[in-house]
Amino acid sequence: MRYKHPHGHVFYRKMSFARPKISHGTGIYLYDDQGKRYIDGSGGPLVVNVGHGRTEVVEAIAKQAQAVAYAHAMMFTSEPVEQFSEELAQIVPLPDARFFYLSSGSEVVEAAIKLARQIQMARGENGRHLIISRWRSYHGMSLGALSVSGKLGMRQPFLSMVHDMPHIAPPYPYRDIDTGAEAANRLESAILAAGAMNVAAFIAEPISGASLGAMSPTDDYWPRIREICDKYGVLFIADEVLVGMGRTGKWWGLQHWPVEADIMVTSKGLAGGYYPLGFVAARGADVEQIRQALGDFNHGGTFSHHAVGTAAGLATLRIMQAENLVENAATMGIYLGQELQKNLGDHPNVGDIRGRGLFWALELVQDRETKEPFPVSRHLAWDIWLQAFERGLVIYYSQGCADGTNGDLVMLGPPLIINKAQIDEMVAILAEAVRAELGN
Repeated sequence: MRYKHPHGHVFYRKMSFARPKISHGTGIYLYDDQGKRYIDGSGGPLVVNVGHGRTEVVEAIAKQAQAVAYAHAMMFTSEPVEQFSEELAQIVPLPDARFFYLSSGSEVVEAAIKLARQIQMARGENGRHLIISRWRSYHGMSLGALSVSGKLGMRQPFLSMVHDMPHIAPPYPYRDIDTGAEAANRLESAILAAGAMNVAAFIAEPISGASLGAMSPTDDYWPRIREICDKYGVLFIADEVLVGMGRTGKWWGLQHWPVEADIMVTSKGLAGGYYPLGFVAARGADVEQIRQALGDFNHGGTFSHHAVGTAAGLATLRIMQAENLVENAATMGIYLGQELQKNLGDHPNVGDIRGRGLFWALELVQDRETKEPFPVSRHLAWDIWLQAFERGLVIYYSQGCADGTNGDLVMLGPPLIINKAQIDEMVAILAEAVRAELGN
């Protein structure tokens, strides 16, 4: 399967990889059209939370599509949009939360950037237009989202096309000697350098996603970030696209700390992969201030507030609540971490094993003492991914964590329905794949 170029009329995501054709999925498993079974050990790219083949979600989609599939959000609302918002408001920690629905993580990040700008305008702070973010972050592939993303390889071809925004170094306890509070102070320095009157917001992942692989800051980081934002009138946008909807053992990644955001975004797990859906959530008072000062939120999308999408989201949310999947993510996450340590903790090239809930990563190094990464030319993370894939395990991989270019991560983020026996099988295959590629 290596380097065989597929033929046909599809513009493939990875153009030189001859991928199998999927047939069906059930629970944590996927099956191709040759009958091979795969453990979906990463839920795709951390998307699948309630599992494959959930008839409750399929039936909700079909019922709404039969009633009415599309109605323009400027002209109509719908029962799924209204009911989903009511039920989300019970779990989203923003006062009187309001939800603006779009179709992807990139889209909701774009919308959040525009929302932060317009909240500041509604407050009379018309000069505030900059969004500060962090290096080795990922916020999406559209040009606006790329302007705040910190993943060098994805940004580089388009730098002449984006309005670049200020970036600061992220907290990185495995490699960074600074305390969390000291890492947070980088935000204050960036605000002062840009001029507080020019800064609208700070955007960050509460727990780093693919670019830094489940990296959590120490507990003094987020309280200090909140303090700095409040001091300078800067809004805090929590990017929960990957770590939200129960993935880390709490509904939202930021809930691991006693801190609230001003704006939240999520997407991947919102409808469990059954429909492309995401939301921007804002405080009700901020939305009302925009209405009074500016008239409307200057943003939109043909497929915003989609009735079928929100029906899928509502069904997914109800499954998660009925089956206590957030609690299962917390419990199974502890077990997954223990099994990873037991099977791979002593491997000479596994530098760090980290994670929360059902999102875990291995950072791979040439030398555990020096933490020297493998060179990007080695393509180590991809090769381990391929070893796992050929053995029937889907994982997630990334490069560039160490310095923006070098540094290999392999990650697990299975559906939140996973049990201990399935974790045992998943970890055993991953350990076999790592040893097949690296020895020992």
